[in-house]
Amino acid sequence: MFDIMKKAKELQTKVAEIQEELANTEIEGVSGAGMVKVTLNGKGDMKGLAIDPSMLKEDEAEILEDLIIAAHKDARVKVEEFSAEKMKEATGDLPIPPGMNLF
Repeated sequence: MFDIMKKAKELQTKVAEIQEELANTEIEGVSGAGMVKVTLNGKGDMKGLAIDPSMLKEDEAEILEDLIIAAHKDARVKVEEFSAEKMKEATGDLPIPPGMNLF
């Protein structure tokens, strides 16, 4: 029983460290061959948006909107992959039930 409690405490410490790392990590998503870039932190909060000036034309607003959405989706997928990898590192061989989110 003591071993289980010790491992749970270690896991809790690792998860706290990973949460801090996620908050401080910036991940970039791009679309339109780099014309639009969205930066998210590891928790999915948007930290930045860069738009190539050539995209700032009134008649291309709909295209720009689509590119922003695509860049955000790209960044979000990368954040999810990064978070999953960090979780795998933290839990090692511990069986975590499906759907249980420690972050």
